Amino acid sequence: MVKIRLTRLGDKKSPFYRVIVADSRTTRDGKAIDFLGTYDPLKNPAEIKVDVDKAKEWISKGAQPTDTAKAILIKCGVITNAKPAPAKTKAVKKEKKD
Repeated sequence: MVKIRLTRLGDKKSPFYRVIVADSRTTRDGKAIDFLGTYDPLKNPAEIKVDVDKAKEWISKGAQPTDTAKAILIKCGVITNAKPAPAKTKAVKKEKKD
């Protein structure tokens, strides 16, 4: 299966990501089939540059975006009429006892 996902670049504590198309069996930073854009979470607001036409083409061919990539594609306007996936955290807030 082909996935649209992020690959990490940058130094320690300075993440920078590329939005790529890759086979789901390859490693996170392994060989990519195609390069769609970049995502820089350290800038305020986060800087997202994605080739919209390429991304739509890959989605029409059946590429499945990961949850994070889907959220980025929704912000860019590639995917419409969809909500980002809920957070995967299982943290439960504890109630304060007075």
